[in-house]
Amino acid sequence: MIVSQENILSVIPQRPPFVMIDKLLGCDEESSSTTFKVTQDNVLVDNGELTEAGLIENIAQTAAAGVGYLMRQNGGTSVTGYIAAIKNLAIFGLPRVGNVIDTTVTIDKQIFDVTMIHGSITSNGMLLAECEMKIFIKK
Repeated sequence: MIVSQENILSVIPQRPPFVMIDKLLGCDEESSSTTFKVTQDNVLVDNGELTEAGLIENIAQTAAAGVGYLMRQNGGTSVTGYIAAIKNLAIFGLPRVGNVIDTTVTIDKQIFDVTMIHGSITSNGMLLAECEMKIFIKK
């Protein structure tokens, strides 16, 4: 683990109650991976499950955590990103309260201030969701 739950806010711009990752497990210039335990008090939990919007935000925050961590390692500060587009979204299941989800984001390409990623979420070895996402980085 690179960044613990206690320090996760140091690498992402989001703040409670809209934090959708707990720990940054690993990252490099090409990918990042996080975990997140779904709790009942999460703003994107409905009927005991993390919603589709929560899964999408989790992928975006995993990308942000990787970038934020690398920026801090290189003496910079975190940047803010915005979801510009989502493509090929497939949701196979929703995690229930108490489940831990594992998310991996891989950077496909970067063009100027837009980063194209592929994100996938699993829980207990089962694929829950995946998508491609374009993220605009505000400088």
